[in-house]
Amino acid sequence: MKKEFKIKSRGLFKAKDDKPFKISRSGIESFVNCPCCFYLNNRLGIKQPNCPPFNINKAVDTLLKKEFDIHRADKTTHPLMKQYGIDAVPFQHEMMDEWRENFKGVRYLHEPTNLLITGAVDDIWINKKKELIVVDYKATAKESEVNLDAEWQDGYKRQMEIYQWLLRQNGFKVSDIGYFVYCNGRTDRKAFDGKVEFDIVVLPYTGKDDWIEAELVKIKKCLNRAKMPKETIDCEFCGYAKERAKLIK
Repeated sequence: MKKEFKIKSRGLFKAKDDKPFKISRSGIESFVNCPCCFYLNNRLGIKQPNCPPFNINKAVDTLLKKEFDIHRADKTTHPLMKQYGIDAVPFQHEMMDEWRENFKGVRYLHEPTNLLITGAVDDIWINKKKELIVVDYKATAKESEVNLDAEWQDGYKRQMEIYQWLLRQNGFKVSDIGYFVYCNGRTDRKAFDGKVEFDIVVLPYTGKDDWIEAELVKIKKCLNRAKMPKETIDCEFCGYAKERAKLIK
């Protein structure tokens, strides 16, 4: 069913409003990629077109959460942890379900900017040092081995760093090292047979969250602008809008 494009009127930033303004982890990523698109969405209600839902990825996330929750309840180490020499267990906490829920997640009010930062984690482990370990699930299907070397995966790394920062702001001791549980759908089978098999690897990443505070200040400054920022050269949405405007003229 086709949906009519509408300009949103709720959840917009208002400069004179004293109420904290909520910015999600994906909202921070949107600003990093294109302040212009970020401004259009949060000040003027014109958001980017939605991407098709990644239902296979969502299913993988759900099944992994169920699997790790079994070990969480039993306070046992998952076989993947043992395989990769990670001395940890899934973290138990009364807020865990909320921390993993979209539109809720881990929350922190950044008082200097009055921005309420949120981020829904996939999982959290805890090691022998009582440090929390941020874990993110990813799913793909490629013939080559998965890694974190592509430029577009910088967004994945920022995602993990924001989760680490949020947990630290909530008073937790957090390990710099997080893990991506990466599921790669195999295409070397002779037939589909109604199922997809995955190779699973655990990739470590050492996060650095020292960029976040300065970025939040930039975000607040952008939101307070009277005029929209200039379009970003390498933003495909800005590029499309610019070229379309030429034809309309």
